[in-house]
Parts: sequence; C-alpha cells; structure tokens
Amino acid sequence: MKKNLLLVLFFISTSILHAQDITGILGAFPPELVLLESKMEHKKDTLIGQMRFIKGILNGKSVVLAQTGIGKVNAAIATTLMLEHFRPREIVFSGIAGGIDPALFPGDIVIGTQVTYHDYGAIEDGGMQYTPTRNPFNMEANPVVFSCDSMLVQKAVAVSRNLVFTKIKRENGSFSPSVKKGVIVTGDVFVSSATATQRLRKDLNAAATEMEGAAIAQTCFQQHTPFLIIRSLSDNANDKARNDMQAFYKIAAENAATLVMAVVGNLK
Repeated sequence: MKKNLLLVLFFISTSILHAQDITGILGAFPPELVLLESKMEHKKDTLIGQMRFIKGILNGKSVVLAQTGIGKVNAAIATTLMLEHFRPREIVFSGIAGGIDPALFPGDIVIGTQVTYHDYGAIEDGGMQYTPTRNPFNMEANPVVFSCDSMLVQKAVAVSRNLVFTKIKRENGSFSPSVKKGVIVTGDVFVSSATATQRLRKDLNAAATEMEGAAIAQTCFQQHTPFLIIRSLSDNANDKARNDMQAFYKIAAENAATLVMAVVGNLK
C-alpha cells in the first residue's frame, strides 16, 4: 500500500515588514470611538470585507481608526486586518472596562502595563489554572502575560498629568478621575460579580477587566508590533455593574479617548 504523506505549510511571517509612519487606533463599539473620529481631519474610508477603516490626521499625526466589535475573536480579526493592510508602527486601544482594583471608581483610567486572559487555561478542582496560548505559526508558547510597550506606557503616564478629564458625579460629590498603571484582564464575559472580581484581583492582580485587550496584545506580540491598552472604568464589575455601565460609559469612553489623543499627539 502506497503511503503518501502530505504536509501543507502555510507560513505567515511573524513580523510586519516596513512598518508605516501611522498609528493604529482600535475601539470595540461606537461610543469608544466617537470622540476620536470627530477630532480626525482629512478622513478617508477604506472597506476591507465589511470592516471600515478610517485614515486621517489626529492631533497632528497620521492614524488609522477601526471598530473591532465586542469580544476576543472580533478584536483579533480587526487587529490582524489593520496590521496586514496598514502596517501601523504601533496600535493603541481606547475603551471602557470594569474596575477590579477596589481603589478605583467609574471614570478612573487604567493604563495597561500588562494584559492577560482570565478565561484561558484549565478549570480544575483547585480553580482556574492559567496557561499560555501558542503561536500557530511555530507552536511556541506565548507569554501568559503580555507586556504593553514600555515607552508607550511612559508616554501615557507623562501626558496624563497635564490633561483635564470629565469629572464623575458620585453620591458624595464630583470627582476628577485618577490615572493608574495596572494589569488589565480579558475574557469573553461581562463581569458583574464581587466574588469574581475578588478572584481576579487575588489571582492576577488585575486592576480592570474587559473583553478585547489580550486578544489585541497576543496578535501584536506575534506580529512584533508595539501596543498599548487604555481603559476608563464604567463600573466596578460588581452586582451594580450593568446599571453603573449605563450611567457612566459615555464619560468613561470620553476620558479614555482624551488620553489616547494626547498620547498620539506626543508620538514622534
């Protein structure tokens, strides 16, 4: 019996060649991008499949903007298309999140230093065991935790000191948002449980939780592209999260976008 061993290798380069002098900006749903798009000049739309990419000038710099849709798969698809077709020098995500750090409140901003999945691994008797994803091109293990570009993080921290953010009204008064560096965790779930937030804080030292960041981070890591995730809190990921999100998501999205615009304007 004749034996045929057929091996088909689809090799996709894990580096983006000839990165362009343009910054990619992503957000998951319209409120996260409305301020950014409104401030862009010389806008030009490009449709790739059914996804809209907007090239233009933001705060004096060339950018391409796109809405990923909610969730990890959507985020990875949008990031891949942006990297393939526009070859941005870096990618910055602007959006809202649920707060995990008990010192943070709606409106506050988290500049991601690290990003990781909170729903990837194995569920065992002892709880969730977090394991690395793998690069499908070489099957090597990725880091369990992806680090945001340190220079972009430093720039975000520096420019945030001179910004005026929209204040948040709470029962005991009106407060200016605080800005903090921290770990952002990602999963395909909306977290609205104090028990879950305590676990994420204990296990992963999470400051905030959302649904796209780690997928963007993994895609950028595998394609050797610097990235930064900026999130403003719409809620505290507890049993009041859904109501709080409806009350604060517009302000949170605006605060994140304000910081992203400042970061972009200070890029070389």
